[in-house]
Amino acid sequence: MYFKTSEKHEALRAQIREFAEAEIKPFAFQWDTDNAFPREVIQKMAAKGWLGIPYPKEYGGAGLDIISYAIAVEELARCDGGCGVILSAHVSLGTWPIFAFGNDEQKKKYLPPLCRGEKLGAFGLTEPNAGSDAGGTETTAVLNGDHYILNGEKIFITNGGEADTYVVFAVTTPGIGTKGISAFILEKGMPGFEFGDHYNKLGIRSSATAQLLFNDVKVPKENLLGKEGQGFKIAMATLDGGRIGIAAQALGIAQGAFESAVEYAKDRIQFDKPIAFQQAISFKIADMATKIDSARLLVYRAADLKENHEPYGKESAMAKQYASDIALEVVNDALQIYGGNGYLKGMDVERFYRDAKITTIYEGTNEIQRVVIASHILGKPPKEAASPSAKAAAQNITGARKKMILKEGSAAERVAVLVENLKSDGYDFSVGIPIDTPITKAERVVSAGKGIGSKENMKLAEDLAKAAGAALGSSRPVAETLRYVPLNRYVGMSGQKFMGNLYIACGISGAIQHLKGIKDAATIVAINKNANAKIFKNCDYGIVGDVNEILPLLTQALGTDEKKPAGPMKKIKRITPKKERPSYGFYVCSGCGYEYNASLGDPAADIAPYTLFKDLPEDWVCPECAEAKANFIEA
Repeated sequence: MYFKTSEKHEALRAQIREFAEAEIKPFAFQWDTDNAFPREVIQKMAAKGWLGIPYPKEYGGAGLDIISYAIAVEELARCDGGCGVILSAHVSLGTWPIFAFGNDEQKKKYLPPLCRGEKLGAFGLTEPNAGSDAGGTETTAVLNGDHYILNGEKIFITNGGEADTYVVFAVTTPGIGTKGISAFILEKGMPGFEFGDHYNKLGIRSSATAQLLFNDVKVPKENLLGKEGQGFKIAMATLDGGRIGIAAQALGIAQGAFESAVEYAKDRIQFDKPIAFQQAISFKIADMATKIDSARLLVYRAADLKENHEPYGKESAMAKQYASDIALEVVNDALQIYGGNGYLKGMDVERFYRDAKITTIYEGTNEIQRVVIASHILGKPPKEAASPSAKAAAQNITGARKKMILKEGSAAERVAVLVENLKSDGYDFSVGIPIDTPITKAERVVSAGKGIGSKENMKLAEDLAKAAGAALGSSRPVAETLRYVPLNRYVGMSGQKFMGNLYIACGISGAIQHLKGIKDAATIVAINKNANAKIFKNCDYGIVGDVNEILPLLTQALGTDEKKPAGPMKKIKRITPKKERPSYGFYVCSGCGYEYNASLGDPAADIAPYTLFKDLPEDWVCPECAEAKANFIEA
């Protein structure tokens, strides 16, 4: 078969390349430096109809094919990887699930502004405990009359905060794994739907990537996408197509780095001739070109299969995996050709080098792509049920905690209960340590997060630290972005680890990197106005309330008298809750001694985890010796 793109495809490529050279390439370095989202350029792309390239004209799209879309992403990424993924996430992730699974009303309402580029789309699947394993989704959606109430969070969301329309996944039926996940259409501005900071990333820095926060968000029933329980199916189908976009992005990054390196190699003279004609360099160039062409054929094949409604899941995974793998190889060789010059900020190959890495990670890591490819060839292996303890460990990053969360009563009453419990745990607030004690050597720390508000409010945290006899700490953004405290005061996996006794988190939501930095604390206290903040799942005591109200009350309750110097730190024994006895009984086979555990079920007999013994089919038999159910004895 002789494959060649059509004249229309190449005319589109030329048009987008001309645009990218004029409107993107000159500014890519500044966007990268400033971590800036190129809103004006996206608006210009929308005016040209490129944000709806593969969608029918009846919905405001350009009516072109999937190869045209892949070419568009490729050409944008050739100048800036961030711009490439902005288009990819909008078309493949934010718009396609509505086009493929939406009802007529949803399509009429949402597709025209998305396809015309009047609104930008995004896709919310990833969570702290649901990355490669989407079945770990913890965001919940509870039906309440005419609305679903959403609570939870999403992380690493491309176009997050900049997009207007979001396809979000949440658990509507707990306890049944992926079959309990549903999809919803959310709109920016819905009460309780907020955004975290634009992540400060290694590469693709012109692309906005942010956290989505859901705090009792009321989503109309009519915004359910598909049916309840179809969310996982919708997500996986969407990612199949999204991988074509990421493969095209990787291809474009590799192409841009390749062209830049070839041009440089022709100009750079060493040993009386251009280095391009030194065999070591010419062989590199030959290998780079071969890899890029191979990747392009895989990408266009997957796009063509999708366009013709043929199965393309395996092929899109192959394209994404191979294109992103060779992108790393090509940009590495391109930088090597540049030598020391390529290592300098401002050189496009240095930026391509950083941009390329993420393509092997998002929309399914390349390890997952290999799982997908192998499953198409070999079939899927039987699933193993996760143990309850494994699920708990995934949710509780800081380990088992008391989780006494105080919501009821006045603020003063909640503070009084907290102080009483801390004193009964053995904390003496008549003694203290200097407020500037190094975090790693501190027995107690009071930390401020972004929830503290303005810099003037840091005095509330400082006053509390003095009253608690503690050192002052912070979350990473407070030190790094807001610069309220020196960098050596921030606590977290990438900062200073706290291994002392008492840690009081004020206005800290509980990002994974922060929680891992305090997991060894004897006691964690959380104060946050967001009842859904992850830190409440990882603390011993928590007060749901405004730090501006709670902190002064807690300061007074702990005492503002001058503290006596504390002696050497004695580690307080961590108080962990007692394990509860399971609500279900254990049943033992009278024939062989096999013990039926309801938390595990019997996967070989299609008995789901948490199926009680009494609910087992009457014809169920012991998996070890085939003894009848009636001959089991309750332990």
